[in-house]
Parts: sequence; structure tokens; C-alpha cells
Amino acid sequence: MSFLQVFDAANPTEPKRILEDGNQIMAALGAKGVRFERWQASQPLSAVANQDEILAAYTAEVARLKAEHGFQTADVISLTPEHPDKAALRAKFLSEHIHSEDEVRFFVRGSGLFYMHLDDEIYAVGCQQEDLISVPAGTKHWFDMGAEPDFTCVRLFTNPEGWVAQYTEDKIADQFPRFEDLMA
Repeated sequence: MSFLQVFDAANPTEPKRILEDGNQIMAALGAKGVRFERWQASQPLSAVANQDEILAAYTAEVARLKAEHGFQTADVISLTPEHPDKAALRAKFLSEHIHSEDEVRFFVRGSGLFYMHLDDEIYAVGCQQEDLISVPAGTKHWFDMGAEPDFTCVRLFTNPEGWVAQYTEDKIADQFPRFEDLMA
């Protein structure tokens, strides 16, 4: 189930607000300039669909975002609990960072947890299959895929180099509950 938990940045133990309704999540994030949508595939996808099949199933949605925001490329990333570099990849995304472009992820399957440091609050967004989130350029955030990642996402980029992060060196991410705590 998708959710939004809003924490005071100084109090990582107790959320100030919890939302589980998709429309309420969309409205709360939209008020902060964060896009949250739900997409439906235009054709059935098998559990082992490849990148071309996945992108074909979401052609209209991907084309719309490319036209609206100038994204140049779209690809698919898939991680499973068997991935040999899962611990290193998790560590890479768990530190607070920013990007010079929007970070766009659409969850084809599985789940992940985005945290955004917005003013004096932390917005923890649990994303699942059919959720799209777009973290605006320059927004401090981090991502937790869990110790046993199991997801497939469509990613869109304006930069042909793909995912490029600038780490803030702030250790705030270490203070907040992890994927295993919030996604349980």
C-alpha cells in the first residue's frame, strides 16, 4: 500500500501525519511541488517482461512526461534479492543527496521508499506498483530499497549520463526509520 508519513526533521520517531489515500498523497505532495501519480499499463505485462515490453506498456505516459519536462531517455531498472551488489547499491542511495534534474521513478512492480527533506520536515513516501514519483531537481532526498530489494522501475532522465548525485554530507538519513520499519 502506498503511504505518506510526514515527520518533523528533529523528531524521527513519531510521524506528524500519515496518509494512505492516493488522492490525499497526491494533493499533499503536489502542494510541495512533488509529482505523484498512478499509472495503468496499456497492455498486460508478464512477471518477466523485458525493458522494451515495459516501455511499450507505458508509451503514452512516458511520452507525456518527455514532452512536458524535456526528458531525453527512459530506461528500466530491476533489482531482486539475489543481486550481488544489493548492499552497495542500497548504501549509495541511502545518503541524503540532490540532483540537477528531477528524479522520476515509476514502479512497475515491487516497492521502495523515498524520503524528501522539505524545509523542516521529512516526507517519507512508500511507493508500490503503479506509483510514479518525481522528486524535483535540487530537493534533498534519499531512497531506501530495503536489504532485500525487489522492484522494477521506469526511470526518465534529461541528462544522458543518467543518475548523477551530489551528496549533502548531512547524516539526517541515518536518524530515520528504514524500509524494513515503515514498509512492514
